[in-house]
Amino acid sequence: MDTDIKKYKIPFVPTDALYPSEDGKPMAASDRHRNQLFWTLAALKAYFSHDPSIYISGDILMYYLQGVPSKSISPDVLVTFDIGMKPRRTYLVWEEGKVPDFVMEFSSESTYRNDLTDKMDIYASLGIKNYFLYDAENAYLSSQLMGYELVDGNYVAISPDENGGIHASSLGLDFRIRNKEIAIFDPVANDWVRTREEAEAIRAEAEAIRADTAETRAAQEATRAETAEAENAQLREQLARLQART
Repeated sequence: MDTDIKKYKIPFVPTDALYPSEDGKPMAASDRHRNQLFWTLAALKAYFSHDPSIYISGDILMYYLQGVPSKSISPDVLVTFDIGMKPRRTYLVWEEGKVPDFVMEFSSESTYRNDLTDKMDIYASLGIKNYFLYDAENAYLSSQLMGYELVDGNYVAISPDENGGIHASSLGLDFRIRNKEIAIFDPVANDWVRTREEAEAIRAEAEAIRADTAETRAAQEATRAETAEAENAQLREQLARLQART
């Protein structure tokens, strides 16, 4: 192949040059915005870690029209089923064979207008089932958390449930606001979705409680044993005195 290129002077452009992994645009976000975005990615990766066919990423350039590098978009969060959790520099839709099943944007002052217009139109035209938006600062969107389901090619707003959760049918999870921050709830397990670090901390705390409980029980047993031994010694002493009198 290399010989043919040199022989016939066929121009060769590496894929990375045609579809670069960066668009040169800085990520303008507050610490609160960034921390909650990283938390969301970590929580989703931990929740789906049992299935290596699920790809979860964020802020990766997704090219959706082969041969036209300008046709790209970069979701803050994306989840795609059945393509494998391998490292990628870019997301080329024609190579992956499908678009993401779920995308989410963390809206900021510089992005929220585009998130509600052009990006929403592109995601709908690509056929992405769920599109969610979250405003970490609770200052730019009409609601801090918003979710949409694709119906006949258009996004329809998902109504919150009685707990304020918005159900993402593509993931089987509910997104909620908890303590003024984004949270994810598993309605099947009836429990919150946690990062690995959070789950490990809870396990460590539970083990510490069990250890403390076991230690407390052991101490109580030792105290009871000492008390019983003291009572037995007292009874033996009293019996010995009675025997001495007779």
